[in-house]
Amino acid sequence: MKLKSGLVLLLLLVFSVAVYAQETESAAETVDKLKSQLLDVQAHEADLRARVAQLDESLKPENIERSLAGIGSTRPEELRESRRRQLTIERDGVLAQLRTVESSRQRLETALANAEVVAYQESAKPTQMLSASKPRSYQLLMIGGGTLAALALGGGALFYRRRIKR
Repeated sequence: MKLKSGLVLLLLLVFSVAVYAQETESAAETVDKLKSQLLDVQAHEADLRARVAQLDESLKPENIERSLAGIGSTRPEELRESRRRQLTIERDGVLAQLRTVESSRQRLETALANAEVVAYQESAKPTQMLSASKPRSYQLLMIGGGTLAALALGGGALFYRRRIKR
């Protein structure tokens, strides 16, 4: 019974090591992900800047007047002031989003620079040069070899115990 539970624990250990090895990603993959995120953030930032420019143009007195030209009122000054307040509030909200996106972009740029340094250092390691062409197959080969060795040890232990009992 102890042997079976030991083999089960051994298999669980080997499986957990295999899962951990698959979850780790190389620095080059991290760089690619950060570049993708940076492009997304830059596109969002450009959209927000365009929206701010559009709102600034809409806030000009002649454009506010033009936007309310078809609306009749006994108090046009209040309508213009209300429209100006509405546009100002919207512009302030977009500016706040823009500041958040800018800080996010700066953090991503810093993280990307750090990841590129790590990727460079990782590529300079001698052990990485062997597996640089196919890191995934190398990883699977190492996991498979470790699993095979663990199973051989477990089988050897089982054989040895049975031999002793006879």
